[in-house]
Amino acid sequence: MDGNHTLHRISFYLLLFAVSVALCFVLAPFFSTVLWGSILALIFQPVQRWLVVRFKRRRNLAALTTLLLCLVIVILPAIFVAGTLIQQIASAYAQIRSGSMDIGSYFSQVVHALPQSLQNVLARYDLMDLPGLQERLSAGAAQISQFVAHQALNLGQNTIQFVVSFGVMLYLFFFLVRDAREISLLVRDAIPLDEQHKQHLLRKFATVIRATVKGNVVVALVQGTLGGLALWVLNVQGALLWGVVMALLSLLPAVGAALVWAPVAIYFIATGALVKGIGLALFGTLVIGTVDNVLRPVLVGKDTRLPDWVVLISTLGGMSLFGINGFVIGPLIAALFISCWDLFRRDQHSEEHSDD
Repeated sequence: MDGNHTLHRISFYLLLFAVSVALCFVLAPFFSTVLWGSILALIFQPVQRWLVVRFKRRRNLAALTTLLLCLVIVILPAIFVAGTLIQQIASAYAQIRSGSMDIGSYFSQVVHALPQSLQNVLARYDLMDLPGLQERLSAGAAQISQFVAHQALNLGQNTIQFVVSFGVMLYLFFFLVRDAREISLLVRDAIPLDEQHKQHLLRKFATVIRATVKGNVVVALVQGTLGGLALWVLNVQGALLWGVVMALLSLLPAVGAALVWAPVAIYFIATGALVKGIGLALFGTLVIGTVDNVLRPVLVGKDTRLPDWVVLISTLGGMSLFGINGFVIGPLIAALFISCWDLFRRDQHSEEHSDD
């Protein structure tokens, strides 16, 4: 009898594992859709709870209102910026192809403005072949712009797929926001862990998601906006494009937006525009850099309790594996890893004390 019971139990576990893996394969095409629908629902959950009280427990009306707020605050602005960005990228690609924007000539101006000692160092490493460098830089910039334009064209050609994914995300968001309490209770009951461990890990999961998304997005928006405005004031071509690039790069702690404004400042200084170059360098260091140093620890590090170097490495690793989704997945895995080992350490200490 015991043997049959064990066999049935093992068979059931194998079946449970098989159907779970099968569901993952089924949902794989909509991975990003499910991920961001869940993340947005988690972030807007406090709004839903507040609206439920105001609407006298009418959860459907509260969820619909929360969905509309998410559309107005997050989704529609993101679509507008993405559309404008695609237009600027297409314009930049056309200018590079026509030759009106010569990346190599900009580099040549910077090299010729350097002190002779630095030019000698560059020549020693065979970096003074300016025609060859100009050709490679222009070709590289053209390839990058062509790649981005090709991706934008693919997005336009796959409009039906985009609309379906967008609709699925909104549909999922509505039900996750409305039924969040019931879903969280089901997930908590299904996890085969000690109750204390479950509460700790689920709390850490929610905290890291909220802190990473809200914190990184706020820092990215602020740095991208400040950087874009600075470049616009200095009459840099494609200020919106570079502002968005700075916003995306600011997802990387410590380096981020400086990868854009620092070369521009160096170019201004090297070509004789000292006021513009020094002004941009000071603004980037004292204002844009301060935003990262002040806001990120408050919004991200304080809640996640992750060291900056862990956030940086896990973000880079996550984005290399999962693309833009990795800036959430990477720190989340790192935080859960640290939490699990912290729980293990606590259990070991408690067992040692109980033995004593």
